[in-house]
Amino acid sequence: MAIKQDFIKHVEKKWDNVYWFSRMLINNDKYGGVGKENDLLTRIASSLRLVQEDNEGLDATESLALQKQSLKNILIDRVKNAPARQQRIEKLTVDLDKYITSQEVMEVFLLTCENIMLPINNAIENIPSDDKEFTLAIAKAYLDVQGKSGLANVINVWDDLGVRGCLTAERTEIVKAYATLRVLLDKKHHLGDDDKDIIKTAFVQEFERRAGQKRKGRAGGSLEDVTSFILDYFGIKPASSPDHFQADIEVDNWVKTKDNWLIGISCKRTLRERWKQVSSADSAVLSRYKIKQIFHVVTYDEDLSDDKLALLGGQRHVFYLPDNSRRLDYARNHIGLKEYVRPISEFVDDLKKEIK
Repeated sequence: MAIKQDFIKHVEKKWDNVYWFSRMLINNDKYGGVGKENDLLTRIASSLRLVQEDNEGLDATESLALQKQSLKNILIDRVKNAPARQQRIEKLTVDLDKYITSQEVMEVFLLTCENIMLPINNAIENIPSDDKEFTLAIAKAYLDVQGKSGLANVINVWDDLGVRGCLTAERTEIVKAYATLRVLLDKKHHLGDDDKDIIKTAFVQEFERRAGQKRKGRAGGSLEDVTSFILDYFGIKPASSPDHFQADIEVDNWVKTKDNWLIGISCKRTLRERWKQVSSADSAVLSRYKIKQIFHVVTYDEDLSDDKLALLGGQRHVFYLPDNSRRLDYARNHIGLKEYVRPISEFVDDLKKEIK
C-alpha cells in the first residue's frame, strides 16, 4: 500500500507536466499542432519570461494572469487568418489556462517550450526523410563492379544500410540534444534527481515518438527508390500508370512492353496480409487495362506460402526473390510454382526482353 501511495505521489509531481504539455503542443487534431513552429515557441517563451521579469513586484496571481493572457493573445493572433485552425487553438488556450495553475507550473510550461519542444524539433529536422542519401554511392558501386549479378546486393545494401544510416543519424541527434538537456538540468540546483528523471524521460519519450513517425514515413519507400534507381541505371524508361486503374494493389513503377502493354513493378519488403488485396487485381482486371504482368520484388519472402504463390502466380504475378532464398529454391523445384518465381538477378534481363 505504501509503495502505491509513493507512486501516486511521484507521478503527481509538477514536472510530470513536461510530458503532458509537450503532447498538447504537438497534438494537431485537438490543439492545432503549434509545437512544431519554432518561431512561435520562441516568441511564447521569450514574451512570457519578459512579462515575468517586468512584473516581479506584482502579486504572483496577477503576474500569472498577465502571462496567461499574453499566451492566449499570441496563440489567437497566430490563427487570425487561419479559420480552419482557430477552433483548435482556442481549445488549446482554454486547456492551458486550466492546467497552468501557478507560477511554478508556468515555469514547467516554459521549460517544455524551450528545452523539450525546440530541441526535439531541431533534432527531428536533422534526421533524413529518406534512406537513399546513405546508399546511392554504394549501390552504384555494386552495379559498376558486379553488373546485373549485383542486383540482390544492391537491394540488400540499400535497405539495410539506408535504415542503419538513418537510425545512426537519429542516435546522433538524440545524444546531442539529451546531453544539452542534462547539462541544463544539472545547473538547476532546486531540482531533485526524481524531478530531473521525469523531465529527461519525457524528452526521450517524445523524441522517440516523433522519430518513430518519421521512421514510419521512410518505411516502404526504400525499395521503391532502389527499383527506380535500378531502372535508371540500366536505361529502362518508366511509363505512366494506366488511366483509372483502381485495383487494390500498390504498383511503384510501370514499364511499357514492346507490344504496347504494361508491366507493373511492386516493391515491398513482404506481402504480409496484403496478399488478399493484391489478389483482387486478377487476370481479367489486368487485361482490361492492358497490364501484361505484375512483377513483385520481395526481399523478405518467408511468408510467401504455396497458396499465395499459386493464387497470385495464376493471375500473372511474378515474384523476384533473393538468389540465395530458401523459398526461391523450393518454388523453382515445385511443379506448380516454378513458373511464378525468379531470382532477383534476372529482374533487369526479364524487363529488357519485354521492352525490346
